[in-house]
Amino acid sequence: MITGELRSQIDAIWNTFWTGGISNPLEVIEQITYLLFLRRLDDLHTLEENKSARLKRPMERRIFPEGKDALRWSHFKNQSPAAMFATVSDRVFPFLKTMGAADSTYARHMKDARFTIPTPALLAKVVDLIDNVPMEDRDTKGDLYEYMLGKVATAGTNGQFRTPRHIIRLMVELIAPGPKDVICDPASGTCGFLVAANEFLREHHPQVLTDPALKKHFHEHAFHGFDFDNTMLRIGSMNMLLHGVENPDVRYRDSLAQDHAGEEDRYTVILANPPFAGSLDYESTAKDLQAVVKTKKTELLFLALFLRLLKAGGRAAVIVPDGVLFGSSKAHKELRRMLVEDHKLDAVISLPAGVFRPYAGVSTAILCFTKTNSGGTDRVWFYDCDADGWSLDDKRNPLLDEAKLGPVPAAKLTADEHAKNNLPDLLARWRERADSETKRKRTEQSFSVTKADLAAQDYDLSINRYKEVVHAEVQHRAPKEILKELATLEEEIQREMKTLEGMLG
Repeated sequence: MITGELRSQIDAIWNTFWTGGISNPLEVIEQITYLLFLRRLDDLHTLEENKSARLKRPMERRIFPEGKDALRWSHFKNQSPAAMFATVSDRVFPFLKTMGAADSTYARHMKDARFTIPTPALLAKVVDLIDNVPMEDRDTKGDLYEYMLGKVATAGTNGQFRTPRHIIRLMVELIAPGPKDVICDPASGTCGFLVAANEFLREHHPQVLTDPALKKHFHEHAFHGFDFDNTMLRIGSMNMLLHGVENPDVRYRDSLAQDHAGEEDRYTVILANPPFAGSLDYESTAKDLQAVVKTKKTELLFLALFLRLLKAGGRAAVIVPDGVLFGSSKAHKELRRMLVEDHKLDAVISLPAGVFRPYAGVSTAILCFTKTNSGGTDRVWFYDCDADGWSLDDKRNPLLDEAKLGPVPAAKLTADEHAKNNLPDLLARWRERADSETKRKRTEQSFSVTKADLAAQDYDLSINRYKEVVHAEVQHRAPKEILKELATLEEEIQREMKTLEGMLG
C-alpha cells in the first residue's frame, strides 16, 4: 500500500493539473506515465553503466546516446523549474519519438508522446513526486499506478475501463494461470487482468523468475493485450512495466473489426471484461466471427472472439451482461448451445447488480468455460453472488475491514461477514464444484445443473431459471379462533374509547 503522505502528494498534483487547465484525467495520467517512463529509462541506462564499469568493457546497450546525458532524469531533475521545462519539452520529448531502436512495446507506444504539462512549476512538482517513489520496489510503484488509475475512474470519466480489482482478482483465482500459460485480454484497457495474472504467477509459481526458460516466457510471451485506444495502450504498457513485466505484448488491435489470422487458437487463458456497446454493422465486423455466430450484438461477438482465440484446452473467465444468459434470439441460443454442447461450460456466476456502480447498474455474470471443440459439459456450476464486500450504491464503500475484503482475505470471515462478502465462499465452493457441490440443493446459494436440464430449457443460463425458492409456511388456523381474536381486539378498542371519552369529559 502507498503511504498517506504519497497519496496526499498525488492528490495535490492531480488538483494542480486540474487547476492548470488539464481536466481530462486520462491526459493527467498519460503525462505522469511519460515521466515515470523517463525515470525508468535512466535507471536502465545506469544499470548498463555499472555493468560496463564492473566488467571493464564498453556498454552493450546505450539507451541515451553519447553526448545526450542532459536528457536523462538524473540530470534534468536537478535543474531549475524553467530550465527543466525547456529541457523536457524541447529536447526530451522529441528524443522519445525517435527511440526506434527500443524494441519493447511500451517504447513503441511512446513514439507518439506529446508533452502537455502547462507550467514549469507543475512539472517540478511532478518530477519531485516521482523522484521520491522507490522505483526498485515493484509493489510501491505498482500501487502508485493503481491509485492513479483509481482516480481516473473516480473522476467519472472513462470509468468503463476499470473493473473493480477484487473482481479481477476473483477471476484470476478462478482460472489459476500456470507458468507456461499464454494469457490474453482482447479488450485490455489499463491491463488490470494482465497485472493481476502477473501477481498470481509471482505468488504461486515463483519459478517464473528463476528458471531461465520460464523467465523469458514470463517477460516476453506470457501476456498479451489488445486495445484500439492509443492512450490506453500507453497506460496499459506502463502499468505492466511498473508491475515488473519487462516486455508484454500490448498492441493496437480492433478485436471485433479485424480478422484474426495468426491469432486464432493461440492463447491458453483469456480474462476479459469487454465493453458491450450495443450493435455493430455487419460490414465492420470481422468475417471469421460472423462464421461462428451471425449477429450484430457486441456481447455475442466477443464470446465468439474468445472461442476463436483460445487453443483447444484453453480456459476463459469473462464478464457478460445478463442478456447473454437468457436472450431469446437465434444467435443468443446458438452461442449458449455451442458453449454447452461443443465446448465445456464450467460455471455461471451471477454478480451483484451494483458491482460496476457508479458507472453502470447493469446486471452481469462471470462465465467460466474451456474450449474443447468436442463437448465435455456434464453439469454446470451456478453461484448466486449477492455481496462483494462493498456497498452496492454509487458510493461503493467497504463493508468490512481491509483484511476481510476480496476473494482471498487475510482473516477468516464469520457467517455474518460472509453475508457482506461472498467472494471467499464462492472461491472455496468453485474448487469443490466437481465433488461436494454436485450434491447441493437448488435452494442453496450454489448448486449444479445437468446438461440435460439446460438443454430442456433451451440452454437458458439464468440462475433464476433453476434456483428454487423456499417459501415460509403459512400457519393455517380455524375460523372460530380468528373470530375470537377479532372479538377480543374489538373489546380492547371499546375500553380505550370509553377511557378517552372520560378524559374529555
